Amino acid sequence: MMPSLQDAMAAMVAQSEVVVYLATTIVTMDPMRPTAEAIAVADGRIVAVGTHAEVVAALGSRPFRVDEAFAAKVLVPGFIDQHVHPELAGMTMSLPIISMEDWVLPTGTVPAVRDRAGYRRRLAEAIASDSGTGTFFTWGFHHYFHGTLTRADLDAIEMRRPVVVWHRSAHEFILNTAALEHFAITPEFFAGLPDSVREQASYDDGHFWEQSWFAVLPKVLPEIAEPRRLTAGLVFVQHYLHAAGITVACEPGGIASRALQDAQNAVLGDRSTPVRFYYIPDGKTMAALHLDGDLIAETEKLLDWGAGMTSFLPRQVKLFADGAIFSQTMQMRDGYLDGHVGEWIIDPAVFLKAFRAYWDAGYQIHIHQNGDAGLDLILDCLEANMERNPRTDHRTTVVHFGFSTVEQVERIARLGAIVSANPYYLTALADRYSEDGIGHDRSDAIVRLADVRHAGVSLSLHSDMPMAPAQPLFLMWCAVNRTTFSGRVARPDLRISSEDALRAVTIDAAYSIRLEREVGSLEPGKRANVTVLEENPLTVAPALLKDIAIWGTILEGRVQPLGS
Repeated sequence: MMPSLQDAMAAMVAQSEVVVYLATTIVTMDPMRPTAEAIAVADGRIVAVGTHAEVVAALGSRPFRVDEAFAAKVLVPGFIDQHVHPELAGMTMSLPIISMEDWVLPTGTVPAVRDRAGYRRRLAEAIASDSGTGTFFTWGFHHYFHGTLTRADLDAIEMRRPVVVWHRSAHEFILNTAALEHFAITPEFFAGLPDSVREQASYDDGHFWEQSWFAVLPKVLPEIAEPRRLTAGLVFVQHYLHAAGITVACEPGGIASRALQDAQNAVLGDRSTPVRFYYIPDGKTMAALHLDGDLIAETEKLLDWGAGMTSFLPRQVKLFADGAIFSQTMQMRDGYLDGHVGEWIIDPAVFLKAFRAYWDAGYQIHIHQNGDAGLDLILDCLEANMERNPRTDHRTTVVHFGFSTVEQVERIARLGAIVSANPYYLTALADRYSEDGIGHDRSDAIVRLADVRHAGVSLSLHSDMPMAPAQPLFLMWCAVNRTTFSGRVARPDLRISSEDALRAVTIDAAYSIRLEREVGSLEPGKRANVTVLEENPLTVAPALLKDIAIWGTILEGRVQPLGS
């Protein structure tokens, strides 16, 4: 009997060379074998893990070679950032940055500014030194650090050239008069918006936030996302993520534009890209367009939008509850000290209807949440749907997890939900929010991660870049230390261990997007995704986690030193 093509291919694979990498320590995140000293890789997959002798024995007669390039290194599962916005990060972080924190970029460090006079001075200098004649965009302004900023303030700095200030939250624009005219954001356009949208704007001040920001975004986007600018930004993002040791990144709820996705595919989908990207459809846009139509079928059309190293995850969707924590537009049970009120990104009635539709279709639903009242909406909705149509392993994901209570965490556990948190909120905001808007006790309890772990809830960490640096070691440092900008430790009882933090950027991050059978730990059969470090994050002093040097990564068997 003649051998089949399948037999021939199987024989070729069986005889392909295996590379056995040796290391000082291999942290596997596999509870059956937590550490190892050797890992065998072939055809992009892990073949064996263990001692050198165990790995060689497991290979049997298969040809292999030993590579000692990592003999003095520490190998951990390839880092995963399960919530990053590549196009948004590319657009914002490639603009002139004037922000409340230092931004360490491949091109250098942009220093922080944290006062009103300093911000306005830097803004005026940036505009004056810019040789362009088109719209001047800048990102990073934050009113609690930089004071109020209005159209009149911008006009006083620059009258003739359009100026758009993109808020640090990325959920707000402030425009000068020239920019309003340039983008045809006229009084007539504004008057034609729904009442709920106009309530989240001040036309006189040139200020648009949350729903109104989404309303004016299509007018501004063609310039911010101009092809050359967008391509350069995406190239920046892939280098940034690789330098941080990330091998897998996911964007939940990005801008639902085929043209923007094609632009991302052209850069991030290339086979040489050092990071594999996944996407989760934006249910907010889908609901706005198709809530009373064929919502599920229209959402599933997005599954064909990926290419090469980019792809959409099936039966997962992103919804939004309350507003941004960086803007203090989240919905808070006890309100704000200054009396202002929070906002809803999706009107609650629409949210409830969309959630039900996706729930009944078997979707995993990821939900943007920042305030404890926003979390109430989510948990009430989840509980009602569990009672109406029970599901197991639904993995409904509370995303960002800004403010919460112990009782809400216990409820998350009872309902079978999981948490994906941004630990940078505490580091960046606890000091200032203790004084402005929130108060000390609530601010120091931002992102109560220890309670999540004590409740047995699966926990992942993410950057939501550009909301935080997409640097998993830094995010681990934030979660393990809870050190604020001022250097104090806020609620040390809410810190988590280094091991829990490492799980949260590896295997538990994979679990949060249903990829735990493929990535997240170093086990035979999984993709050979590895981050190569100079020190062991489980044994280094917690205060030094963010300073661990990264050698590079292995992505699906491909060795990728930094700078390659």
